[in-house]
Amino acid sequence: MHHRFEPEPFRRISVAAPDLAGNEEAYVVEAIRSGWVSSSGEFLERFEREFAAACGTRHAVACSNGTTALHLALTTLGVSRGDEVIVPATTFVATANAVRFCNATPVFVDVDRDTWCLDPRGVAAAVGPRTAGIIPVHLLGHPVDMDAINAIAEQHGLWVVEDAAEAHFATYRGRPVGSLADAAAFSFFGNKIVTGGEGGAVTFSRDDLARRMRMLRSHGMDLARRYHFPIVGFNYRMSNLTAALLCAQLERRAALVARRRAIVRLYGERLRLQTGLVHRTDAHWAGVSPWLMAVVVDHDGFGLDRDALMATLAARGIETRPLFPPLHHMPPYRRFAARQGISSLPVAEWLGATGLMLPTHPLMTDDDVAFVCDQIAAAGRSRTLRRAA
Repeated sequence: MHHRFEPEPFRRISVAAPDLAGNEEAYVVEAIRSGWVSSSGEFLERFEREFAAACGTRHAVACSNGTTALHLALTTLGVSRGDEVIVPATTFVATANAVRFCNATPVFVDVDRDTWCLDPRGVAAAVGPRTAGIIPVHLLGHPVDMDAINAIAEQHGLWVVEDAAEAHFATYRGRPVGSLADAAAFSFFGNKIVTGGEGGAVTFSRDDLARRMRMLRSHGMDLARRYHFPIVGFNYRMSNLTAALLCAQLERRAALVARRRAIVRLYGERLRLQTGLVHRTDAHWAGVSPWLMAVVVDHDGFGLDRDALMATLAARGIETRPLFPPLHHMPPYRRFAARQGISSLPVAEWLGATGLMLPTHPLMTDDDVAFVCDQIAAAGRSRTLRRAA
């Protein structure tokens, strides 16, 4: 009797995917049936209240996405033309874009080689007479050394806004991210730790900032006098439908973060001995809330460069992302870097050329993680064998 060979089904593992297995559908249906689908409703009020509590702040102002959250925070703090704002060179471009939305100038600083987050030593050296503030980015869910950043800010009279788009529910020395500075901006895009599909929020504890930010979020309209606009504002509001999704996500935040931590831990165990891969070093004071697992690919040690490994994994159904290219090399920002006399920010450039972000999301099984690790190991081995031959 002849047995027909059945090839193994093609396996596709996405770099990110939302887990919507809780009350997400029920809450969205409830919002639809209530008729409150736009910028007012019970889920919006609930989300702002619960997210502020989770971050240990008095206020959370919901908005349309993480970029508008940054822009709202900076505008509320009065950032304007002539100001300089210190940002890390390794971050998603929205961090610098929000500075430019305010007609201010981003000043790029290198990141720490161990944590890959904003280096306080570089920040101290970059402060000048026009510096207005600092935006530390909690990269990939690892918090910045905020005591050091805040000490520099206090010394020079600067504000600090955390970019926490990738770090929901992380902690710094036991304190929640979002409560560590004048304000913090969060994103709830579909690939984030908790998601509303889109959406953002700013957390802070000052009542005066809350009033101004809520006006700016809604066209500059007076909170007590409809259609009276004392200031020029934006249409940066979140919908009640988005908030409904987020309320359901917040209910399961502990489980969502725990699963991500388990995935990153399993990656670490299986890839730790892989020659040619460099791992981030988590600081002892960091309670990391992982967004995406990332490694640096050393060509000489691994046998392939980062881009070749990405192509190899893609052919095997595994989606990956390069770590963010350094912002001072991006076309809109080269002139700012040139004016600042920046010739090289070596850690940011190293990460941008060799950093690789791996699939990390709560729908992944342990077998999925093992498959990714096995394919990485096979790519390294196969290349090494071909070179030896």
